[in-house]
Amino acid sequence: MSDLILHHFDNSPFSEKVRLIFGYKDLPWRSVTVPIMLPKPDVVALTGGYRRTPFLQIGADIYCDSALMCRVIDGLAPEPPLYPPAATGLQHVLAQWADVTLFWAAIPYTLQPAGASHLFRDATPEFLKALGADRAAMTAGMRRVTPVDAAAQLGTYFAWLESQVAPGQKFLLGERPCIADFSVAQSLWFIRLAPPVATVLAPFHKLLGWYERVAAFGHGRPDPLSSGEAIGIAARTGTHAATKVEPGLGFEAGAQVTVSATDYAADLVPGTLVGLTPNEVVLERWDERAGTVHVHFPRIGYQLKKQAKESIA
Repeated sequence: MSDLILHHFDNSPFSEKVRLIFGYKDLPWRSVTVPIMLPKPDVVALTGGYRRTPFLQIGADIYCDSALMCRVIDGLAPEPPLYPPAATGLQHVLAQWADVTLFWAAIPYTLQPAGASHLFRDATPEFLKALGADRAAMTAGMRRVTPVDAAAQLGTYFAWLESQVAPGQKFLLGERPCIADFSVAQSLWFIRLAPPVATVLAPFHKLLGWYERVAAFGHGRPDPLSSGEAIGIAARTGTHAATKVEPGLGFEAGAQVTVSATDYAADLVPGTLVGLTPNEVVLERWDERAGTVHVHFPRIGYQLKKQAKESIA
């Protein structure tokens, strides 16, 4: 198997989701720690401007968004399966809900003053000011819930999830874990990083027992790698994963396009269209350090547009 390189940082919830999947599949992987906020020059060299954490690198192929990354990992290491047929399409619906709705209740709840003071207890005032400005820019235009509203929402969400853990059932949708388990687990993991506010979970004993079973998978077998070494790997790789632009999807191969997220951190990533299916879009880009890279995005949650002529000139 080609080296799986995860670019992440310790306290990133979506990174924890992927790390747990590495553990579930007992995979070796290379670990690159990225900055928690801009500037991120080594990240941009590989992604072309996508700044969310994490992203996955396989040679000169860069996979953005954990939903796509998980499908790629499962394709390379299909046993044990991340998408067991017995979990049906419900696993995808529950994972999507957890990645968006549950996540955006867990984040403001955890980062209320009592939680933030615990998570960033060693940070300087200058760092906290810079981080606040960075996150405000990432979420400009988003209307986020207050900690009070988030607590109320989480109480309801956790009650739903508690009822999903049937007597004698180990995981959310059956005896085997699926993508939904890992998508839900990341938000519980993040809340539990801040014990002063993690009391919101206390009434949900079955849910906490479920979480401990998921957390027990661990993180697989990580091996540290510097960001410079990761860029060097991309530059030395002369091939990419096979791609195609399917007909009837509104774009032609070779078109100059941009891709951006539709919710937050909506930075435009420009490139040449080399792959397009109902599930994935792939841009080819060139960087003076990383060489020619293919940057992959899922279709759900992202907007594909033709570049304006003035931006191409």
